[in-house]
Amino acid sequence: MQHSQLDKQPLRRVWNLAWPMILSNISVPLLGAVDTAILGHLPSPEYLSGVAVGASVMSMLLWAFGFLRMGTTGLVARSDKGGVDWLLRALLLALCLGVLLQIIAFPLLSHIVGWMNASVEAGPHALSYLQIRLISAPIALANFAILGFFIGRQDSRAPLYILLAANILNIGLDFLLILGLGLGAKGAAVATVSADLFAFVLGFYLLRRIDGDIWSDIVNQLCKRQLLPWANPKPWIELLHINTDLFIRTCLLLLTLTFFTAQGASQGDSVLAANAILLQLLMITSYALDGFAHATEALVGESIAKKSSKLFQATVHSAGIWALGSAIGLTILLVVGQPVILSLFTDIGTVIEQANHVYWWLCALPLIAVWSYQLDGVFIGAGRSRKMRDTMFIATIVVFFPSWWLTQSWGNHGIWFSLFLWIGARSVGLIVYYRYYTVTDSWIQKGACQQNKYTDTTNYSE
Repeated sequence: MQHSQLDKQPLRRVWNLAWPMILSNISVPLLGAVDTAILGHLPSPEYLSGVAVGASVMSMLLWAFGFLRMGTTGLVARSDKGGVDWLLRALLLALCLGVLLQIIAFPLLSHIVGWMNASVEAGPHALSYLQIRLISAPIALANFAILGFFIGRQDSRAPLYILLAANILNIGLDFLLILGLGLGAKGAAVATVSADLFAFVLGFYLLRRIDGDIWSDIVNQLCKRQLLPWANPKPWIELLHINTDLFIRTCLLLLTLTFFTAQGASQGDSVLAANAILLQLLMITSYALDGFAHATEALVGESIAKKSSKLFQATVHSAGIWALGSAIGLTILLVVGQPVILSLFTDIGTVIEQANHVYWWLCALPLIAVWSYQLDGVFIGAGRSRKMRDTMFIATIVVFFPSWWLTQSWGNHGIWFSLFLWIGARSVGLIVYYRYYTVTDSWIQKGACQQNKYTDTTNYSE
């Protein structure tokens, strides 16, 4: 009886952490889906195509710094001091990187849109969208760090409140600015910038639940210069070590998805718009499954901090059960709901026709991708960012691009086939690494070494 209760406890812990993250995660691609649906019902596909290109580029520019979320989660989860110091370092790094991104990217936007193969009609919409979205880059990156902190603290409710509130605001502004005022791509961009700012303010407000004196702590630590790299370099070395691997990994991921979008654009606005709709659906399934991965990150980090192999294995197995069941359910939903789902996004006949041609690739992807998402959570929580980088490199350079080159004559099917192999290669690579570390029983031992390698001995309560 006692053994049965122990088996059920990890399942409950994973679910209690995961369900708020699933809801908050789904709200992110649903926001993009609302943008797509509103623009898809305008008279011409050039608006949808322009925002598809602009959103893809913006994802590449911002999500390249997604390590600010993932790295912060792992470090906070393995911290024995509450992790506020890691949050403040991540925020400082985010604001600096956001300003640097603006300085570098603004002069290059027109060239980037051209590289994306946007049509003459869609190009101006993509450019105006990007110029507005880039304004909130520092705040958007800071939001990554705030969300990572809450997840690492096993507080999945705060990200739910932040993302749902911000995305509801965004959706409301979409209807007002796109349909009400007729601003098109500019309206979609202004709505997203407004939501980024709102999320940042709400995130800081919710931080007071963790530490009622957090504002005083921030001021004190900044005044004492304890967070500056030259004052206390060791924790910054660990932060940059982990984040560099995750940065490379994320850049390769975004390179693949951006290249995917560009190849669809080269086949015309209808194919680009169809792929944009299907990618939104893929993002919805990915973000839903990522809810279990986020729970895994926090609980694996806890098991590393406690040096508990039993908790580690129970977390991985429990999260895997939940994730696989969810992936099967999502696949069934995509298959059964195909006619209704596509009609929700657009009523343009040529776009629906192109989407139907490759829809079955989308239906198969959750069952393949679920393992890469789940094992990402394991490796992030355990601080094994280098293996994530190596796996992504092999999947992108050795699998995706050669496959695309060999299947160019297949048209849009070739692009989707290559994406399918790419995701499958990521899953297989992480499974191989996971099995190796499990067989050699080195998860906890190595994790403990990484945790102590750059131990921060500063007394932050002074």
